[in-house]
Amino acid sequence: MASRASSEVAAAGAHVEIPKLPKLGRTWYERGTLYWLCRVRTTVFLLVFMAIYGLFTFGLFQGVRDLLPSNARTAYDWAQVVLCCAALVWGWIKQRQGHRTALLDPPTPKQTWIAKRDHNRQAGRSAGFGAAGGRVLIALAAPVMPAFAAYLVGWLAAWTTVREYPSEVGARRWLQEHPSGT
Repeated sequence: MASRASSEVAAAGAHVEIPKLPKLGRTWYERGTLYWLCRVRTTVFLLVFMAIYGLFTFGLFQGVRDLLPSNARTAYDWAQVVLCCAALVWGWIKQRQGHRTALLDPPTPKQTWIAKRDHNRQAGRSAGFGAAGGRVLIALAAPVMPAFAAYLVGWLAAWTTVREYPSEVGARRWLQEHPSGT
């Protein structure tokens, strides 16, 4: 879905109230330097997150690997390589499919803010899961944690490299339907 130039959205002289979008503000409209700085900021944050998560996962992988007999380590290593490659590609494909689907029916700016609010509430509730419960889940998932990490890396890499987010497309469509900003 190609971006539309700001001059194409509204007639000359018409007052247009550009809606704010989460994390992008109003920068999405002209896609100038501030817009790209917002996108770079998100990408850098996710790169740091993926690096830290990858180190954590590598530590779990080494811990599980050290528990195995020496003759089983090679098979475990190769199984992890195959699983990680498949999970990385799967994460990329799933995100791109979801992105394509979201572009077919993009959210309005109001729907975007509601989804952001609901996501924040959900994240706040799941944060209280408890340290003991989280440790048990990590211990159970440790043998396949590298594959989870690879899936997450594939998904996040595909998400940060899209040309335009569905919220931007939805906001542009909303502006076309509501040129006065109402």
